[in-house]
Amino acid sequence: MSLKPISKENLPGHHVELGIAQPLRLDSGENFGPFNISYQTYGKLNEGKTNSILVCHALTGDQFPAEKHPITQKNGWWELMIGPGKVLDTDRYFIICSNVLGGCMGTTGPSSLNPKTKKPFGLEFPVITIGDMVRAQKLLIDHLGIEKLFSVIGGSMGAMQVLEWASKYGDRLHTAVPIAGAPRHSAQNIAFHEVGRQAIMADPEWCQGDYINENKRPRRGLAVARMEAHITYLSEPALHRKFGRRLQERDQISYGFDADFEVESYLRHQGSSFVERFDANSYLYITRAMDYFDLAAEHEGVLANAFRNTKVRYFIVSFSSDWLYPTIESRAVVHALNAVAANVSFLEVQTDKGHDAFLLDEPVLHETLSGFLEGAIRHSGLGL
Repeated sequence: MSLKPISKENLPGHHVELGIAQPLRLDSGENFGPFNISYQTYGKLNEGKTNSILVCHALTGDQFPAEKHPITQKNGWWELMIGPGKVLDTDRYFIICSNVLGGCMGTTGPSSLNPKTKKPFGLEFPVITIGDMVRAQKLLIDHLGIEKLFSVIGGSMGAMQVLEWASKYGDRLHTAVPIAGAPRHSAQNIAFHEVGRQAIMADPEWCQGDYINENKRPRRGLAVARMEAHITYLSEPALHRKFGRRLQERDQISYGFDADFEVESYLRHQGSSFVERFDANSYLYITRAMDYFDLAAEHEGVLANAFRNTKVRYFIVSFSSDWLYPTIESRAVVHALNAVAANVSFLEVQTDKGHDAFLLDEPVLHETLSGFLEGAIRHSGLGL
C-alpha cells in the first residue's frame, strides 16, 4: 500500500472547500476551517431543486455508494438501493453522498494536510461529533443551492446523522429514514469501539498518531479493529450459515495458530483489505464521534424534546437479528416521535443477517421504503 494519503487530488468526483468566510463552530468549541468535502451525485437535480436525497454513510463507508470504488474496485456499498429503477431511482431523484468530516476519502480529516504546519494533522485534528458532521453536510447542501431536501436516508452511523438532521434542521427536509440506528451509543458499543481504538494505538507503528510523517502505518492494529467490528455487523445464524466450523483449505486441524477455520480466514481478509482504503486515525476520530452521540442528552435527557414541533415524515427501520443496534433502540425513537405527535412509520424486518442487513438484498425493506417515499411524494405535492 502506498504511504501517500488519499486526498481529493487523487480521487474522482466533486470536491468543495467550505468554512472559508466563516469557520465551522464545532461542538468542542473550536472554530475549524477552511475544510474540504468530497461528494458524489447520481441523477439530475430538477428545476425546482425539490428531488434531492442525501444519503449518509456508515463508519467505514464513503461517498461512493453506487459505483466502482476507486481504491478497491469493488461495487458501491449501496448499489442494491441506488440506480435507475431502484428504490432510490436516479431517473427520478438527485442523490447526494458526501464523505463525512474526519473521513479519509477526500474530505478533511486527520490524514489531511494541516495548513499551519504543511504536515498531516494527525492528532492535531480536532475531535468531532455527529453534529459537526451534519453541520458540514448542511454547508454542502447550502452550497448546492438546495433549500429543502426531499429525504435524508442512512444506515448505522448514517442513521445517527439522519436523526441529527431531523432534530436540528427539520425545516430543511421532508422525510427522514434512519435505518438500523439508535438515538445514542450504548455502553456495549462504546466498549467495542474502545477495543478497536486500543488495538490501533497499541500498534508500534501508530507512532502516537504521527505515522504518516514517520513513513509508517499501523496496519496490524487497524486490521484487528476491523476484524473485531465486523463480527458485530453479523449475526450468529449468519456466521453459522456462511462458515459453520468448516476448515480452511485443509482436511484436519493443524494444532497451531494459522487460520484453521474458514471464519478465521474470512476475518483476516476483512482486516487486511480494510487497511488498503481506510486511515487509522480516521477510525479513531469517527468511532469517538459515534460514542459521543446522545440525542436525548442535548434535550434535558428527554428524547421527545429533540423532535418537538417536527413536520418531518419519518420511516424508522430495524432488523430482528441486529444485536449491535437492536430493535429496542429504534422503538425508543418511535415512542419519542409518538410523544410529539409526529408522522412516523416503523418497520422491523425479520431477517437473520444481522446489522449489515441494511446493505443486503432485503425485499421487504426495499418494497416498504418505496411505498413510504411514494406516499411522501403524494403528501408533499411535489409531483416528483
